[in-house]
Amino acid sequence: MREFFITNGCYWIEEFHFDGFRFDALHAVRDQSGKYIICAVGRAARKTAGPRSIILIAENDRQEARMVRSRKKGGDDLDGMWNDDFHHSAVVALTGRKEAYYDDYRGMPQEFISAAKYGFLYQGQALSWRRALRGSSTLDISPEAFVCFIENHDQIANTGPGERVRFQTSPAHYRAMTALLLLGPWTPLLFQGEEFGASSPFMFFADIGDASVRDAIRKGRAEWLAPFLSLSEEEAWKTLPAPDDPEVFARCKLDFSEREKNRDLYHLHVDLLKLRREDSRFCRQVPEGVDGAVLGPASFVLRFSSEESDDRLLLVNFGERQLLHPASEPLLAPPLGYTWETLWTSESPRYGGTGSVAVASEEQWILPAESTLALRATHKNTA
Repeated sequence: MREFFITNGCYWIEEFHFDGFRFDALHAVRDQSGKYIICAVGRAARKTAGPRSIILIAENDRQEARMVRSRKKGGDDLDGMWNDDFHHSAVVALTGRKEAYYDDYRGMPQEFISAAKYGFLYQGQALSWRRALRGSSTLDISPEAFVCFIENHDQIANTGPGERVRFQTSPAHYRAMTALLLLGPWTPLLFQGEEFGASSPFMFFADIGDASVRDAIRKGRAEWLAPFLSLSEEEAWKTLPAPDDPEVFARCKLDFSEREKNRDLYHLHVDLLKLRREDSRFCRQVPEGVDGAVLGPASFVLRFSSEESDDRLLLVNFGERQLLHPASEPLLAPPLGYTWETLWTSESPRYGGTGSVAVASEEQWILPAESTLALRATHKNTA
């Protein structure tokens, strides 16, 4: 059986030239042998790929950090892991949701700072949702190993109606969170259509087996989603769309004309990805160069430092307009002989914003409401 799965993994790389795999639900793949099956599949796939690089990503609800450690360190040699902690904090911050597993998150500034510095928030602490310990230490793991997102197929489907996150919050708040996602030190993930503001839902759909199998699937979904919807299982059964209804699948198809209809959101994603790729500091996501501090109940700063004083600040404010006076936070101080200038703002009119920018001076700091701004260090004009 092991050989079947190992060979199958090689087959997709060799015959179809896949770029890699996302291994689904590895918390449910338990292997007591000396060589974890997923590790064996991954190593065989890499060998099959030869000089071609492939990417191996894990979804693991237990947040077992060994999966992204090298084999020399007792790990499984995978490249990255989905970071549900970031998603849950982001959704709570955007929507205020507290149902089911969201109850273990507050969506507060410190959670996002910790995610930037350490990846997972739960590294062995207790969860109230499952009444179990979750995670293990990630202190030796680089930030790019953590795949962060504010949407994926599971999380949108878990809303029941499959509603996209941007419809559950304000446009400015959504832009600010998107900027944090795409400029943070982790590896960002975008779900299909997210980059152009897709309005199509993404619901759970399945069309397998006979009537008894389909009823069992529908019952399982009702049981799982009832806590998220604050419903009884019977109410969830009656409320949720039937997974085998062809119309459910049809409604989930993307409308690519929305690339033009939602040009502001499309520009937002294009510009942020360009900034991440081309900016001299945001393109180098090194763990030792990122620090952060809480500035207020809904605001914080991430500082991307460099030896050449080519520093960046990411100012994030998910709340109301904020005056920082006094600005008694060392991370706000520019390098010696430098000052701060605005590099990018989520409130640009190009994205549907108000045009507001941060005021960063020696006298005071003003953070616009529901915004993310990138500042860069520039030499003071001494003329």
